[in-house]
Amino acid sequence: MSLVLLLLAVAVVGVVVAVAVGRAPAGMPEPVGSSPHRPLPLRELVPEDLDDVRFSVALRGYRADEVDAVLDRLRTELAERDRRLAELGAAVAAGPAALAAPPTRPEEH
Repeated sequence: MSLVLLLLAVAVVGVVVAVAVGRAPAGMPEPVGSSPHRPLPLRELVPEDLDDVRFSVALRGYRADEVDAVLDRLRTELAERDRRLAELGAAVAAGPAALAAPPTRPEEH
């Protein structure tokens, strides 16, 4: 009986050491959401697109990488729209001749 307990104790210590040094997988696998992830479409966004966005549910809420991608995309598109509105506002203030000229693009770094 004591031999069985000794072997069991050695096995438990071996598993603990293997997990501690990273030789054995530890923890739970990546969570899989129960609802399909529906990202934003690749075309220019319309307000209704935000109604259709769905994020996968993770262990502690929504998957942060999916939410971050949507917020980054929205920030980029809103900044571009603001830039175009400011450009058009400046063209309207300059007069009809400025409206006929093609819009200028900012230089990219």
